[in-house]
Amino acid sequence: MKEYTYTEKKDTRSGFGDGLLEVGRQNPNVVGLCADLIGSLKMGAFQKEFPERFFQVGIAEANMMGLAAGMTIGGKIPYTGTFANFSTGRVYDQIRQSIAYSSKNVKICASHAGLTLGEDGATHQILEDIGMMKMLPHMTVINPCDYNQTKAATIAIADYDGPVYLRFGRPSVPIFTPADQKFEIGKAVMLNEGTDLSIFATGHLVWKAILAGKILADKGISAEIINIHTIKPLDTEAVLASVAKTGCVVSAEEHNRIGGLGDSIAQALASSKPAPQEYVAVNDSFGESGTPDELMEKYGLTENDIVAAAERAISRKNA
Repeated sequence: MKEYTYTEKKDTRSGFGDGLLEVGRQNPNVVGLCADLIGSLKMGAFQKEFPERFFQVGIAEANMMGLAAGMTIGGKIPYTGTFANFSTGRVYDQIRQSIAYSSKNVKICASHAGLTLGEDGATHQILEDIGMMKMLPHMTVINPCDYNQTKAATIAIADYDGPVYLRFGRPSVPIFTPADQKFEIGKAVMLNEGTDLSIFATGHLVWKAILAGKILADKGISAEIINIHTIKPLDTEAVLASVAKTGCVVSAEEHNRIGGLGDSIAQALASSKPAPQEYVAVNDSFGESGTPDELMEKYGLTENDIVAAAERAISRKNA
């Protein structure tokens, strides 16, 4: 098992804020819009440096999406910022009709996604957003794993022409990817080559997959671990190549098991190379209030849950 270490933990939303500031310096067409959550989205530095390119929309998320769509007609590259629940569920019609349908160049940037929003509870812990957004034609869906990767993704999407859903979170998580990485949309990242099973993880679950890989290695199980930061378009070539070698799969995500990364993996396998697959995801339920660690434990999103799923997948393969 390849060794991964970290010296610092940081929230991925800060990666977005720092990336937005940097890409704003690089590209004068980048503009920021926020729905009354400048501090939570870490957009304050961009607002301070580029006040003429920042628009505080207030608690009017649907209006924000309409404004962003209109700005693209004049050549602007709008980055919208609010919580993931409000970035998708509250404004799905506006995204579908005004942004996705005509492939407007809007970057929908969504913080506080998944269970790790924590104490704010089920009404804010959206677990359906990846599924909702990946079903929209023309939409690209990105879910980076740490501060560095989120910053790199925020910068990279400015050069991509088309709508993007960029999902990130609130808690501080280990920084383990390179600061100077090149972010390639739609290109999975091999973290550890293995022979016994494939673990495909996204977002906060990538670090959990690395921890699980160490536990499995101690048990004599060789896990191939792949970071799927882009859920749509899925790197189908990387998925199929890995499963051809290992013969079984675990998918891991901080999302409902219905409609997320696991279903995208299953669809790719079903059309080419079916294999035993186990899901590590929320089992079709809403969340609740609690600390991020408590919720990840209760809803089965820990490294130990990945280990158990890996053992089930291998057992099915051997059977």
